[in-house]
Amino acid sequence: MRLSKALSSLAATATVGLTAFQAAADDMLPELPVLGAPVPDGTSLQTPYTALAREVVFLDSLLNWIIIPITIFVTALLIWVIVFHNRRANPEPSKFTHNTSIEVAWTVVPALILLFIALFTFPALRHQQIMPEADVTIKVTGLQWYWDYEYVDHDVQFSQFMLERDELADYGYTDDLYLLATDTAMVVPVGKNVVLQVTAGDVIHSWTIPAFGVKQDGVPGRLAELWFNADEEGIFFGQCSELCGINHAYMPITVKVVSEAEYIAWLERQGAEFAGAPAWMERHIEVAASN
Repeated sequence: MRLSKALSSLAATATVGLTAFQAAADDMLPELPVLGAPVPDGTSLQTPYTALAREVVFLDSLLNWIIIPITIFVTALLIWVIVFHNRRANPEPSKFTHNTSIEVAWTVVPALILLFIALFTFPALRHQQIMPEADVTIKVTGLQWYWDYEYVDHDVQFSQFMLERDELADYGYTDDLYLLATDTAMVVPVGKNVVLQVTAGDVIHSWTIPAFGVKQDGVPGRLAELWFNADEEGIFFGQCSELCGINHAYMPITVKVVSEAEYIAWLERQGAEFAGAPAWMERHIEVAASN
């Protein structure tokens, strides 16, 4: 029992130390605008900052243009039946059993509508599910109730915990970002294909950034993938999207998108290894070495 407590204490101390080190590295990042965050009383999707998210927004708008007229049409039919085909207005009901033209129409028209939707939906799904060649690969592990990150090409690891309200100012966040901001951030370069390998260490979690249009369940014992390519530098927030226990609501996600040079400088402050670095990094590493 004493050994177990000692090991637990040692592990906790090590985690705090690594987190503090990573937070110090984050402090040296340039000031970034908050681009991906919910707004009070908002009802629409967040502004998209990836090609995947723009496809999601387009599909949402497309479906609304289809669903709303259908809803109005069906509602009008119901009102028409209620008003003109009740017992008082129509005491002698019709006795026909079928209408071939109507039956063909209500079969063919919905089929055509579904086919039209599929023409846009399947390419978008394929775009999400087919992983491109990765410029950055990060393994994400969901745990009750925080996230672990591992930059597999650079041997960089850290954890991500939600900030309490009285800690926000110390990390450069405003009070309205409570329940969204975290003590560390997943840092990625702008304009690069980032592939995330998502899993979990206890129960099912779900990693998502709405402004990127991505969401992936993390299942213990399984490794799933998602990808994105952010258009602009900034700070983006998400939250665990799979009910995972009593503190599910307190498991936010922070992603900071920076320039290529700032990303490599951040990795260097983390003590990263560059032996297996992707080809696109070589030019920046050579320039940094020459300076």
